[in-house]
Amino acid sequence: MTFYELDLSEPVLDALDDMNFQETTPIQEHAIPPILEGHDVLGVAQTGTGKTAAYLLPVLSELSYGDYPTDAINCIIMSPTRELAQQIDQALQGFSYHLPYISSVAVYGGNDGIRYEQEKRSMQQGADIIIATPGRLISHLSLGNIDLSQVSFFILDEADRMLDMGFAEDILQIAKHLPAKHQTIMFSATMPEKIRQLAKTLLHKPVEISLAISRPADKIHQMAYICYEAQKIGIIKELFKSNKPERVIIFTGSKIKTKDLAISLTKAKFNCRAMHSDLSQQERDEVMFLFRSAQIDILVATDIVARGIDIDDITLVVNFDVPHDAEDYVHRIGRTARAGAGGSAITLVSEKDQPEFKKIEQFLEKDVEKLPIPEELGRGPEYTGNFKDRKRSGRKHQHGARKKNRHKHSDETNHKQEAKKNHDKRKAQHSETQKKGKAQTQEGSKTQA
Repeated sequence: MTFYELDLSEPVLDALDDMNFQETTPIQEHAIPPILEGHDVLGVAQTGTGKTAAYLLPVLSELSYGDYPTDAINCIIMSPTRELAQQIDQALQGFSYHLPYISSVAVYGGNDGIRYEQEKRSMQQGADIIIATPGRLISHLSLGNIDLSQVSFFILDEADRMLDMGFAEDILQIAKHLPAKHQTIMFSATMPEKIRQLAKTLLHKPVEISLAISRPADKIHQMAYICYEAQKIGIIKELFKSNKPERVIIFTGSKIKTKDLAISLTKAKFNCRAMHSDLSQQERDEVMFLFRSAQIDILVATDIVARGIDIDDITLVVNFDVPHDAEDYVHRIGRTARAGAGGSAITLVSEKDQPEFKKIEQFLEKDVEKLPIPEELGRGPEYTGNFKDRKRSGRKHQHGARKKNRHKHSDETNHKQEAKKNHDKRKAQHSETQKKGKAQTQEGSKTQA
């Protein structure tokens, strides 16, 4: 379907022409019409499917007709991270190029006082669209810097990530400031029960759109090391010694691992920087500038912070930890092999992560190529797809040994007792024989007398 087949306004279509956007993606084809019709929408779609445009285009189209207040906030877009908020803001600038009278501001933490005052002023003057992280918006609400009483569109992007980050209460608190009549649009990469419960609370008779999880691009060469946790850093170092790293992203499961791995690689003379939530916004911007401009070769990032990083020429993605599910795996490795280029993805699979990786392989309907661990690092565990807890197994073995020893001890005791009985029996028989012999001797002596 082309965008011209949708009921979008002329200024929006002009902007799409300028950007050479012609064909809709599946999520855009299914989400834009019900949004234009005023329905609440619950969409399940991965990052990278075009869902940002799926809600920005119809909202901009509606605002372009001028039927909304010009001095009030008309749309709130919630984002889990600063990086994604910035990415949405950038997309908005392009789509609204022919709508100069529609204003917007991105609101997120980690900035100085000057930036905070700019946010405050924009909101008080009634910017049409506010793109905000939950914590920052709550801060402005608590200080009375923002009025949400005339909001017509309330959009939650990557709702599952916001709940994972603990923003559920903040979202519900923000929703209490909205007018009774407004349109709610929620997008999530996954649909766990907690998202369904949030949707029941916030959405009214929503149109539900669920797209199947797409598989990774064929041009991504997927590989894995089956290893022990302690071998992971050694594998990374050996990998980069034999193949000079360029345009590499390493995903980790926590900011502690991100920091430790970046420090270890830097000490090994690799050109590397870390991206995690403890960095200020200025520091994050600096890291991203250095990586985008190829001044650093390796970016080590946490999964949550990495949302919103949109770079086309990544050559290698490394999963230092196995992603929690297939959606995250596809999202991570989808950072490479973009725009028709090739790319590689390597996952380090520890013992405890084997069941999760097996599920990913089942989703992919293929066995990911297993690479041999460098000899100097020793042998890795066997890949069975199961996690055998060695501590519990050890305790079970010890328990079995103790049980066996108890049986052995019991057998020995029984044997000793039986031997003692036999000994006592023989002793008694011998004593009885002696008594009989003595009695016969005495009887013989009497006869002789």
